[in-house]
Amino acid sequence: MKKINWFFLTGFYSGLLPKAPGTWGSLVGVVIAFLVIKFFPNPNQTILMLALLFFVMGYKMVEEYEKNGGIHDDKRIVIDEIAGVLITIGILGNLKQDTIIKLLFAFLAFRILDIWKPSIIGRIDKKLKGGLGVMGDDALAGIFGGILAGIFYIVYLKIKYFLGM
Repeated sequence: MKKINWFFLTGFYSGLLPKAPGTWGSLVGVVIAFLVIKFFPNPNQTILMLALLFFVMGYKMVEEYEKNGGIHDDKRIVIDEIAGVLITIGILGNLKQDTIIKLLFAFLAFRILDIWKPSIIGRIDKKLKGGLGVMGDDALAGIFGGILAGIFYIVYLKIKYFLGM
């Protein structure tokens, strides 16, 4: 395996940290999104394009990694978490407003679904092999995470309004 591929697969080596590699990988995705929000005029589109890029790169690199004897869904590989959390963030509207709270809700929603793996997310994780299996469950967790984060944000706004803040 090429060092550059391992660098990307492990989320810039965040997946090599000793505890909770998926959480660290997700945080890398949040930092990437934060930088895009701060420096790009249309952050949602850019973030979703980055999610697609990470998904395609992850799919191809995981296929190669597993074909060459690598462990299926190796916990050190976190490019799937990066793609998934970017999908979650990209789905949220107007990222220039309430940026930090939206990123927090996106991170929490994605991690809940990525760890719990309810319904079809868990089935994809168990049934599909190779790159599609590794990347697919996180992409779905990202989509549903975006919906869940949006619900969190609406509840937050209602509470904020109710409290007169």
